Amino acid sequence: MHADNVTLLFSDVEMPGEINKFALARYVAEHWPWIEIVIASGRAEQRVGHMPDKATFLRKPFNDRMIPDPLRRTLPDQKMPVQHKRAV
Repeated sequence: MHADNVTLLFSDVEMPGEINKFALARYVAEHWPWIEIVIASGRAEQRVGHMPDKATFLRKPFNDRMIPDPLRRTLPDQKMPVQHKRAV
């Protein structure tokens, strides 16, 4: 893995794979503390101990206008993604 190049883990709780994504968030925080974490779900509830303290939980449904707010709170300015204008 090229973790030194990773800035953000953004995952839904209910993604394919054997590991629960709350557990994935805890694993990433423990092994790569510089990676910021945002976990989203429309069904799962965030409970104490599910995620690392520094992680952000995003309740679904959400739209593309709602996503930048958690990213702004989570990512330092120098790591913010460049916004691209959409073609109309």
